[in-house]
Amino acid sequence: MKRNPIGRSYEDILNMFEYGKLTTEETLKKLSVIRNGKAVQPLQAEQPEEHLDEILAELESLIGLNNVKGLVKEIQAYINIQKKRRVEQLVADSLVLHMIFRGNPGTGKTTVARLLGKIFQKMGVLEKGHLIEVERADLVGEYIGHTAVKVRDQIKRSIGGIMFIDEAYSLARGGEKDFGKEAIDALVKSMEDYKDNLVLILAGYKDEMDTFLRSNPGLKSRFPIHIDFPDYTLEELILIAERMVEKRDYKLSLSSKARLAKIISKKRIEDGINSGNARLVRNIIERAIRKQAVRLQKGEDFSRENLLMLNSDDITEEDYT
Repeated sequence: MKRNPIGRSYEDILNMFEYGKLTTEETLKKLSVIRNGKAVQPLQAEQPEEHLDEILAELESLIGLNNVKGLVKEIQAYINIQKKRRVEQLVADSLVLHMIFRGNPGTGKTTVARLLGKIFQKMGVLEKGHLIEVERADLVGEYIGHTAVKVRDQIKRSIGGIMFIDEAYSLARGGEKDFGKEAIDALVKSMEDYKDNLVLILAGYKDEMDTFLRSNPGLKSRFPIHIDFPDYTLEELILIAERMVEKRDYKLSLSSKARLAKIISKKRIEDGINSGNARLVRNIIERAIRKQAVRLQKGEDFSRENLLMLNSDDITEEDYT
């Protein structure tokens, strides 16, 4: 597939044109840039292009998240049907894809948002597909007029992709002199102004997000897609651990899996919020790899099997979060 110096392919541009993101004049201009080899940038290592099938396969490979996978299939089908309706000169509506993500930390919200950006770009829904992660401090100003400028700057960075605001309910916290409400109002306006080339995702704990949306009735209706990210089951967390070590060329022994399950189960009793997430598993595995290195160094037995295997002694109970 032919690509121009800034990484936009013929197929990407034509998809944007077909979905109504580019005018005929803009499309011809961009294609001309590719043909004439303009817009030259400093030489750099070219990154291999990811295709839609590859990104969808990455999404499918994630443990759980069946509701997200089903949603993507619905959106892909909708886009394809709208394209066919345009061919038949029927009314074809664009999609509004602003979303609410509800779930505990480490349940895949940011990972999914990043993949959705790539997927929507390849589908022609978004021009760039990048992810901009934003927090309260990036949006709420300290004096009159400051908030509007900060929101505008973040929107400008996000156009063509996804703006992801974690712990979004923090925008509504503050006294009478707080500018959080002003930030929310500015975001709502931008959602409407750029709805054809911007996806806004508000994320956070389920209960706090529900309270936040109830406090602003007009806000909930502007987000047509609400996705819950449940805590992973014990079986899913063990499977996630196996995937993690496999990517690093390690293996878990049967005794280490049992040890891992015991630690997770105990953590569930002590801390319901952080016990069912992948972050906990990642921290345990990363420490296990370090513990294994120390153990092997002392024993000086560096056989392939020993280098591969993490045993129960490597899986230790720490103050993981």
